[in-house]
Amino acid sequence: MPELPEITVYQERLRGLLVGHELRGTRLKSHFLLRSVAPPLEALHGRQLVDVGRSGKQLLLEFSGEHFAVIHLMISGRLRLRAVGAPLGNRAALLAFDFAHGSLVWTEASSKKRSSLHLVVGRSGLDEFDRGGLEVLGASIEQFAATLARENRTLKRALTDPRLFSGIGNAFSDEILHRARLSPVKLTSRLDADETERLHAATQTVLDSWIERMRTEVGDGFPDSFTAAKQGMAVHGRYRQPCPDCGRPVQRIRYAENECNYCAVCQNAGRLLADRGLSQLMHRDWPKTLAELEERRRGTSDTEAPRADGP
Repeated sequence: MPELPEITVYQERLRGLLVGHELRGTRLKSHFLLRSVAPPLEALHGRQLVDVGRSGKQLLLEFSGEHFAVIHLMISGRLRLRAVGAPLGNRAALLAFDFAHGSLVWTEASSKKRSSLHLVVGRSGLDEFDRGGLEVLGASIEQFAATLARENRTLKRALTDPRLFSGIGNAFSDEILHRARLSPVKLTSRLDADETERLHAATQTVLDSWIERMRTEVGDGFPDSFTAAKQGMAVHGRYRQPCPDCGRPVQRIRYAENECNYCAVCQNAGRLLADRGLSQLMHRDWPKTLAELEERRRGTSDTEAPRADGP
């Protein structure tokens, strides 16, 4: 799912390339995408794009007359800038915003279509899309600590809760926690002052550095190739690959449709985090430490080894 760094770069490039131009028309290929009834999509036609904002992981396209298009790309939605009138023949294509000098095409690769478009008239109508999370970039340590203290959650859950923190998702929460040297399952209530400061600093550093990196990669163009697992990430999407700091294999926990990637050595004193389902299934056979897991792998072939997604 595009998170704060990707959404920020989308926002900046849309501002640079499309703001000030008139929307000549739209082509809606998948009607499930439009989740509001009024105003109709045609109400945007002929209006000038005056600004592009952000609310959490959502993009806010503001057209003249305080008409807003609220774009939530969800997990696999992406935006692509194509030649004007580019055909929507690809099955992933959902919608095109047609401007005189190009078409902004919305795609979604997954068969589970979850992206959403809401149309709103009036700035006050945007309130329902604001989840209230703290904008972490520029937030003080006091604001950050107070937000963490609002609920007793695991750090992974807290960072990805849009009611607590704005714009952080699965990928960058993994990176933040690795940089802070904190376990994803540590409870917010058990953080001491030093750990809170480390987490605050890691959040700022990771998000800022990835925004700058993506800006550099995109340059004056448009970000057509954002992916969740990125070259240069420390742990996210790098299961069983070496941790860049200690060289030991990155571990993961899988839950629902997400996964948590972490380094057992750097973040959890060498202890493995139990995958809820598999650890219950394996009971005493579940390896408790990275050393125990590696010993098992040395003595057992891959085909005979227990398939534990956590280790």
